[in-house]
Amino acid sequence: MSYLVLKTIHLIFVISWFAGLFYVGRLFIYFKEASKYEANKKKILQDQFLLMTKRCMYIITWPSLILSTFFGLYMLHKNPSLIYLNWMIIKLVFVTILIFYTAYCQKILLQMMKGSIKFSDFKLRLWNEFATLLLISIVSLAVLKTTLSWIKAIIVFVIIGILLFSLIKIYRSYINSKN
Repeated sequence: MSYLVLKTIHLIFVISWFAGLFYVGRLFIYFKEASKYEANKKKILQDQFLLMTKRCMYIITWPSLILSTFFGLYMLHKNPSLIYLNWMIIKLVFVTILIFYTAYCQKILLQMMKGSIKFSDFKLRLWNEFATLLLISIVSLAVLKTTLSWIKAIIVFVIIGILLFSLIKIYRSYINSKN
């Protein structure tokens, strides 16, 4: 299999992995918000969100993680010199964090299966946006490679993080003002 075909397959599964994480993150928030409804509505909504989350994690997210990791490692096998490049080492650190992030999403799913999530909906929104920061970091490293100015990258990362946090706080204020 050619390197470009491997890269294409790898990217397809990376995109699927992130799609699963973004959707699961929203489902966590919806599940948590459903706890505010009366008992019958709460049960119906939470049961549905739990079913959707399980399907997303077990049919999309985990298989995509496994396959993107497999094809990523296969690409490194085909081109082992990449492992010695600084940008690749840092990218692999971010990917490792992403794997732990996914595992923690599994832990939140297990909490859902027991009937409640320990995080507030605000913390779940922050949690969900952490995946966005990982996506930006990993894609930037993969595309920009050695042309990336580390100082600029860190500044952009911090600015985007602050922007996402601010938007979540604004949304929270808006929701609280409606209640």
